[in-house]
Amino acid sequence: MEIHIERDMTVELRHLRYFIAVAEEGHITRAAERLGMQQPPLSQRIKAIERELDVQLFRRKARGVELTEAGRVFLDNARAMLAQNERAIESTRRTARGEQGRLCVGAPPTGALHPLVPRNIRAFREAFPLVSLTLEECLSPELLEHLRNGQMDAAFLRTPMEQPEDLVIDCLLEEPMVIALPVAHPLAQNGGADAALSLKDFAGETFIVYARQHGPGLYDATTAACLKAGFSPRLGQEAPRITSALSLVAVGLGISAVPASMQRMMIDGVAYRRLKGPNQPKAVLNLATRRGDPSAVVRHFRNLVRQAAKNFEADRAKAA
Repeated sequence: MEIHIERDMTVELRHLRYFIAVAEEGHITRAAERLGMQQPPLSQRIKAIERELDVQLFRRKARGVELTEAGRVFLDNARAMLAQNERAIESTRRTARGEQGRLCVGAPPTGALHPLVPRNIRAFREAFPLVSLTLEECLSPELLEHLRNGQMDAAFLRTPMEQPEDLVIDCLLEEPMVIALPVAHPLAQNGGADAALSLKDFAGETFIVYARQHGPGLYDATTAACLKAGFSPRLGQEAPRITSALSLVAVGLGISAVPASMQRMMIDGVAYRRLKGPNQPKAVLNLATRRGDPSAVVRHFRNLVRQAAKNFEADRAKAA
């Protein structure tokens, strides 16, 4: 026999708790003591529940009460309803605390290869396992568009930015850029893999640029550094993404300035050389979030990333 509580019924959750206490104790007086209330009001509430259901839930005995068959079914349902209610309350509280929910993070192709980005993603998933996190790769204009229209919640950026009215930009770190050049290039043969070269050494080279229109941060940094070094870079073929640029370098069509973290990407035919001197281009890594975003999940992610960046820089300073 199944007992269903209809939508218009007035059985409250606290009344279900009263019923469960009586059912478990098998005695109204003991149940009243357990609930911290008087016996008469509890007896009245149980009778009211039976009237609302139009079902007898208990058989009265000389020394207590026992459940009817309908009462046993209602006990199972009452326990399930209370458990569901507690789960809903706890889920709501976890969401309010930022321990549960969804988070979409964006990153440019070069940003996703910096060790700080995957490290933060792993750390956040470990700290907040109930948050469903997705990572999407886009160029900077797409990242900003998705962030502003709500498709993303946070985005790593390689483009230096002032503080816009609608976004908060956290400057996480700067890293040096290195030169990617064909392995057969004479400058790749000088001094070994650890050799550092001057940017001016590449004044006569053809520079492969990437994402010049859609992610100009690294292009602008390279051009500015070349001008400070006393030459204007000769531009060659333009590639849509940094991986495409490295493929062009591998076949000998030119060289390219890339963030130092790109050295982790081993491509056949490409060598990397550090730069020395005062005119080294720098690649920034920023985090953008919507200004005034009320999400506790986003707030937790931003705080974790900012602290991780400080730790990363401190560790790098110690190693230097």
